Amino acid sequence: MDSIQVSKEVEQMCPIKRGVKGEPAPIPQEGMWTKAKEIKDISGLTHGCGCCAPQQGTCKLTLNVKNGVIQEALVETIGCSGMTHSAAMAGEILPGKTILEALNTDLVCDAINVAMRELFLQIVYGRTQTAFSEGGLPVGAGLEDLGKGLCSMVGTIHSTKQKGARYLSLTEGYILELGLDKNNEVIGYKFINLGKFMDAVKKGADPKEAYEKNIGTYGRFNEAVKTVDPRRE
Repeated sequence: MDSIQVSKEVEQMCPIKRGVKGEPAPIPQEGMWTKAKEIKDISGLTHGCGCCAPQQGTCKLTLNVKNGVIQEALVETIGCSGMTHSAAMAGEILPGKTILEALNTDLVCDAINVAMRELFLQIVYGRTQTAFSEGGLPVGAGLEDLGKGLCSMVGTIHSTKQKGARYLSLTEGYILELGLDKNNEVIGYKFINLGKFMDAVKKGADPKEAYEKNIGTYGRFNEAVKTVDPRRE
């Protein structure tokens, strides 16, 4: 703006010298206390979640910011098919933008936009996970949340009053069978780790052999008196 418009009433006021000049409160950032005045003063890695307007889906967003610029983004969505495509677009949009640019950029999905808003608030107020970590975390640290299989930690459970709970997927993987005790209570489950299974197939392993090698159990599955397929029984 070349000039700032001032109302006639203000123009006619006599000037009064400014006294106390408040400074920004220092915020913790990557092991330092920073008086942030500009976007370039902001750094940190943190996570945040957002929902779309109809509450149909949610996004967990992880950003690694250095000197105000997003260096790394991890976009995880659950809820509807369109969100996954939106996540792909947001993953291309975010890196290289300042956090102010990202806040005012359409990240395609409402849930991702809301997650960006929540992260912005955390980051600029010094509430990041790396607030007290000297030097912060290197670019690529966001992948550590996914584990060795580089898959989101997702749990999907469906339950009804009439028939009880069905575990469909958990951190370990895709649930194949539920193990029940004599009271028909779940005491464990059998799963396949899809990430490891696909890695083995990509390396040339026989799919049937790879499938069998990447099956595991959790809890007291081996003590079950009955097993059920959670998707069919």
